[in-house]
Amino acid sequence: MAKKTILVVEDDGDIQEVLSYNFAREGFNVLRALTGEEGVRMISEHLPDLVVLDLMLPGIDGVEVCRKIRRDPETENIPVVMLTAKGEDADIITGLEIGADDYVTKPFSPKVLIARIRAVLRRKEGNKEKERKDIHLDGLEIHLGRHEVRVNGRPVSLTLTEFKILQLLASRPGWVYSRGQIVSFVRGAGYPVTERAVDVQIVGLRKKLGEWGSKIRTVRGVGYKLVEEEA
Repeated sequence: MAKKTILVVEDDGDIQEVLSYNFAREGFNVLRALTGEEGVRMISEHLPDLVVLDLMLPGIDGVEVCRKIRRDPETENIPVVMLTAKGEDADIITGLEIGADDYVTKPFSPKVLIARIRAVLRRKEGNKEKERKDIHLDGLEIHLGRHEVRVNGRPVSLTLTEFKILQLLASRPGWVYSRGQIVSFVRGAGYPVTERAVDVQIVGLRKKLGEWGSKIRTVRGVGYKLVEEEA
């Protein structure tokens, strides 16, 4: 199996050395960047498997670097682990809301950080496996690789956001997903969707699916689910 490549974007040379040493010892290829601008350039050029990103950087800070990663279709699915001395709840929430996959505060244990990085990489591989499987449900066909949807053989044109929401609901029929879970799933594809906007997307999705749309049910106070039986 090919080695995974981690890009470390960190302006503290000592911390960068510690991270690079420990990552290399664990079998990772390591790339380094000292500034946000350099990090953005290296991400675009090398497409690493994961980015360890300091929040407080000279020039472009870590928040803006993460936003740039999520906005670019070439890099939007690269996992990002924030590593920073800013450990207040508001800072952690900001990091996660802009698309970070995990958030580790300084001082940190290299062993714990590596364990969390491996967990993020495992989740990414698991998501890839799920995304490779097409979905067939009682006349509904979702072709994930081609981003195509058919209802009883009729093609249905969906926006990418609508497609991702339908994919999530159809992946586990009967399972209730909160609006927050739906936002998180769609946000992983780089699309800014608020919880309130989910309701609007669901309305549009139901209309486009026609009679099949009635199978997307509202669970009051929680979110949405997809059922296989007729309404």
